[in-house]
Formats: sequence, C-alpha cells, structure tokens
Amino acid sequence: MTAEARPVVPEPRWGGRSLTAARAAAVLIALIAAVTVAYATQGQPVVVTQAVITGILTGGVYGLVAMGLTLIFGVLDIVNFAHGAFLALAMFVTFGLVAALGVHPYAALAVSVPLLFALGWVLQYGLLNRAMGGPLQNQLLITLGISLLIENALLLFLGANPRSAPLPGDRALPVLGAVADTSRVLAFAAALALAGALWLILTRTRVGTAIRAVAADPRGAEHVGVDVRRIYALTFALGTACAGAAGTLVAPFATIEPTTGQLFTIVAFVVVVLGGMGNVPGALAGGLVIGLTEQLGGVFLPGQSPMLPVFVVFVLALFLRPQGLFGGNG
Repeated sequence: MTAEARPVVPEPRWGGRSLTAARAAAVLIALIAAVTVAYATQGQPVVVTQAVITGILTGGVYGLVAMGLTLIFGVLDIVNFAHGAFLALAMFVTFGLVAALGVHPYAALAVSVPLLFALGWVLQYGLLNRAMGGPLQNQLLITLGISLLIENALLLFLGANPRSAPLPGDRALPVLGAVADTSRVLAFAAALALAGALWLILTRTRVGTAIRAVAADPRGAEHVGVDVRRIYALTFALGTACAGAAGTLVAPFATIEPTTGQLFTIVAFVVVVLGGMGNVPGALAGGLVIGLTEQLGGVFLPGQSPMLPVFVVFVLALFLRPQGLFGGNG
C-alpha cells in the first residue's frame, strides 16, 4: 500500500471543477451527437428510443456496481477481482429468498446488502488486511482466489442451471413510444438512491471523513487517531454491499448463474477506468455512458456483440485519457 491513494470523492486533485464540467459537457455532446446520427440514419426511430431508454436504465445499475469497485480501489489501492463473484452471490441469495419464502425480489435487499456487507468486512479484516503493505500481487491473487472460491462453491452446491427471480406484476411501461420494464425502472431508481446514500455517507458523516482521510493519506490519518485497518475493512464492506445491492436489483431481469458476475466485473472495470480510478461520482457517470454506448452500439452495429463498442470506448479512453474522464489533473 502506498502512502497516497487515489481520491474517492471529487477533491481539488481533479484539476479544477471547470475542467471536470468541460469534460462532462464534451461527453454529453458526443452522446447527443451519436443519438442524433442514430435517429437520422435508422428507418425506425422507436428502435433508437428503445436503445436510449434501455441504455440509461442499465447504466444506472452499472454505475452502482462500479461505485463499489472504485471505492475499494480509491481507499485500499487494490483491484478487487472478486467484485463480480459477490454480485453473483447476491443474485443467488435473492433467488433463494424468492423461491423458498416467496418474498418480493427487491425486498431481498434487506438481506443481501447486510449479508454482503458482513462478508466483505470479514474477508478484509480477517484476510486481506494481513496482506496490506505487502507486494501488490499478493492482494490481487487473494481477491482472485476469493472469486474462484465463490464461483466454484456456487457451481458445486447449486449447479450450473440458469435460474431467475421474476418480479411479480412486471410489465412494460410505455415511454416515448418505446417500453421500459417495471423491473428495470425500479432497479434504476434504487441504484440512484443507493448511490446517493453512499455519497452522503462519504461527504456528510464522520465515517465518510475518516474514509476520505485514509484515502488521501493513510499515515496522516493514523497519526490523528483513525484506525486505518478498521477503515479498510469498512470500505471493503461498503464496496461489497454495493455489489450485493446490484446483484439483487438485476436478479429479476438477468440470468442467475454462478459465472454471471464475470461480465459485470468486466463492465465495472471499463466504467471505473472511464470515470477515473477511485472516483465515486465518476463511476456513476461512467456507468451511464457505458450503458448508452452498449445499446447504441447495437443500433449502429446490428448482429455484433454489444460489448464491441464498449471496448472501443475503453481502448480510446486508455489512449487519450488513461486517468479517466473525471480523474487526474488537467
């Protein structure tokens, strides 16, 4: 662990709020231009409208997943390869509650979020904390090992058969000539609410102040009485809880399999890099951008993998602005 970690909230380190606003405006203009071109070139405007709506709704959930990942990186300075496995675990918890007890899928948040929070705390405090300060590859291998352990345990005990946890009364809501499933709308709204709650914790509470202090200078925080290892555990737990919440939110409209989290992990890494490593609000913005990119890519490149345009944006970001749209200086 280095003495300085990346920021988890928008600090002056960004290089000025005006620059950040300018980049955000440039991204917004690019998205508007892409949508305009799609409307002009496609013979069915409703297809474009559907892509935009689905992209926004999906992007909100992507942002929540990425917020947990970037929070962990911003404070602990490690990349958590187990993030997607935690999400898959939450999906199975949701499925189990729905199948066994008949609870509403989104009521399972009351179980999945605390459960994943506790799991994240135990893993960080009892396992990962022992590797903090050592070689970075040790921490990466531990998170990779946790991921493999969770996925293979799910395969061993629950099997590889796809499952689902449908939302009761789920129906298509008309929006500007297109449709939006109730489950996706509720997931989007809940993701934004949870993202706002996380933001308030980081910026308006003593715990959030301690987390930001540790992110900025662990040694300095320790000198003023902050229990750094406890903050590491708390941060990892919060990030894991975000993955747990996202897993429950997508369970009604995503296929539940032990390896489902792998795709979300890939997307989350792309979002984190796009929004700026360690930048929580940037992750939410990046999630919306990637959600729209994924869906608009299907409009411009029908028959191709929806991940193709996502990776094109990812590669361009690495070449043109490797510190992310909202990270770094200048």
